[in-house]
Amino acid sequence: MKSFSIKIRLLRVSSLLLGLSLGNISAWADETLTSITSPNQLLNVAVQAAGDGRLSYTVTRRGKTLIAPSRLGFLLTNAPQLDAGFKLEKQSLSEHDDTWEQPWGERHFVRNHYKELRLDVVQKPPFDRHLTIVFRVFDDGIGFRYEFPDQAQLHEVKISDELTEFVVAPAATAWWQQGGEVWALEYPIQKTALSEVGMANTPMTIRTADGTHIAFHEAALIDYPSMWLRKVTGQKLRAHLTPSATGPAVERQAPFNTPWRTLQIADNAAGLYMSDLILNLNEPNKLGDVSWVHPAKYIGVWWEMHLEKSTWGAGPKHGANTANVKRYIDFAAKQGFQGVLVEGWNQGWDGNWVGAEANFSFTKPYPDFDLPGLSAYAKEKGVNLIGHHETGGHIANYEAQMDAGYQLYASLGINSIKSGYVTDGGTAIFPSANGQHHFGYTDSQEGTRHYLKAVQEAARYHIAIDTHEPIKDTGLRRTYPNWLSREGARGMEYNAWGNPINSVEHEANLVFTRMLSGPMDYTPGILSLEGVKGRPINSTVAKQLASFVVIYSPVMMAADLIENYEKFPGAFQFIKDVPTDWADTRVLHGAVGEYATIARKDLHSNDWYVGAITDGKARTLDLALDFLDPDKTYVAEIYRDGKQADYRNAHRHDIIIEKKIVTAKQHLSLQLAPGGGQAIRLKQSGG
Repeated sequence: MKSFSIKIRLLRVSSLLLGLSLGNISAWADETLTSITSPNQLLNVAVQAAGDGRLSYTVTRRGKTLIAPSRLGFLLTNAPQLDAGFKLEKQSLSEHDDTWEQPWGERHFVRNHYKELRLDVVQKPPFDRHLTIVFRVFDDGIGFRYEFPDQAQLHEVKISDELTEFVVAPAATAWWQQGGEVWALEYPIQKTALSEVGMANTPMTIRTADGTHIAFHEAALIDYPSMWLRKVTGQKLRAHLTPSATGPAVERQAPFNTPWRTLQIADNAAGLYMSDLILNLNEPNKLGDVSWVHPAKYIGVWWEMHLEKSTWGAGPKHGANTANVKRYIDFAAKQGFQGVLVEGWNQGWDGNWVGAEANFSFTKPYPDFDLPGLSAYAKEKGVNLIGHHETGGHIANYEAQMDAGYQLYASLGINSIKSGYVTDGGTAIFPSANGQHHFGYTDSQEGTRHYLKAVQEAARYHIAIDTHEPIKDTGLRRTYPNWLSREGARGMEYNAWGNPINSVEHEANLVFTRMLSGPMDYTPGILSLEGVKGRPINSTVAKQLASFVVIYSPVMMAADLIENYEKFPGAFQFIKDVPTDWADTRVLHGAVGEYATIARKDLHSNDWYVGAITDGKARTLDLALDFLDPDKTYVAEIYRDGKQADYRNAHRHDIIIEKKIVTAKQHLSLQLAPGGGQAIRLKQSGG
């Protein structure tokens, strides 16, 4: 029999003590309606109703309060707020446990085990409005959402904002980036006290005083604005929906569901990354057979533009010319890369192409770029061209040409596209109903509609999408497996020209913040360790190699120039060997912003790959090899920092490449230089 911890108790109080607080915890709940525990009994979620019918929830773990009473509800623009006066009409409890197969991913099989509590509530007369609140409680966190049934009292739902709160009870440290600002998702990760957070994007990770880690995010973001987190006071956070330029943040017709509001919860940072909660809260694959979606490594006509060696636009330094692209195709074929990305191939790059000035064509190449000829040439060499659609944030212009652009690529056998939306926050251009245009945020409701439309339409042509300047990942790759990857954080290009460049702890921050949402096309592998005019990158060579394992994406670009890969053939070998599709993933060490060690097993062989990275501190980490097959021996191909390696000086390139015979019973010592790393291929050699 399924067991649930259900508590119903009535607390007698003489009055509702509005505003009374203990630290940051509001004392306004006076009746626990019901509660539910996780399958392992570790987590408990309780739902309360105040004397005036306002709803709240709390979260405890091992008996300790993590989330104090936190409000639920909405502000509407076409009706009174959906907030007080609720009473419980019906509740149901259930349990779900299955395992599903990923077509590609960090692991081949994913277990989906949770208990679910559904609460049907109704506002007392004169409103008589119904709402369902659903909680799913996993061993590693919770998700909850609101479901709006169709009803005469509220068929047209216009939401200005949510009243959803997250009141963190214990003192905590936060790793976060700004929400609602000009550079969208491309700010450095900040580390502050949680009480110092302003408006934050998600995922936002916190560590409480006792070491418990929580990551706040959302799942299944469809036809709804992205959620930012706004600090109210102390450690009370409130959901803040990305505003619309044309009216309420949300305009929907019932019935519909909101995205899931999520809390991934673990004893440590490593446990956060091991969670599949975000994926599990998304719907299964809706595309059917997706055997046409292929994880791959590629190179590209890209870094040379960021180094100012060539240009996106036309002229004597135009990078996307036929002869140059053939050079990349030849190199990819010789070295075993599956694709070549070409940016700047299409007309529209000349002049100011960002935002209102964007006027790209997605079917007309520059005269010096032979698109059909290069596509055929690549195919002869066993290489695919990777298409590129930069919109400059002019979504109206892109949507008018999207189908034609997809048709063109499909006719040439181009099966994947990197898209881009370079524009400032709030300045994307959307089509208006009257045939005109208007400005808005890419992560508004109309932005979420566009990004998903681009993926859905691409699927009709068997084209996969890698979105740059994206809306944040919320696990929709499960439902639409052709959404292979996204950028959604400061990528490698900031090491070319950024002000500032990416910090030495940037990658260790990404693992336990941005990477909790899904794959990131970070484009590592800059073996030169140099940006524009020889500007040094905060990394050793070994760390660049380790990033291919640590920073996950099913499509991974080896971003450096061809001549630099030819200059460093020893290190380049690991880049050629490392796969991008995995049977299993283990996080072996980790602390947010400090270090991470991740082991991944190749989906198509018995080999394991390990990547370890550190911040600016030298570290020695013990690597137990007990994840290996106990009955086999392995050749460990090790790429480690040399004795003099240090990201701060001329010895950044110091690397030792060696081999050892190892078994599952052994340990390796990972000695990481300041700003360094270590990459290991563990190749199974037999009995």
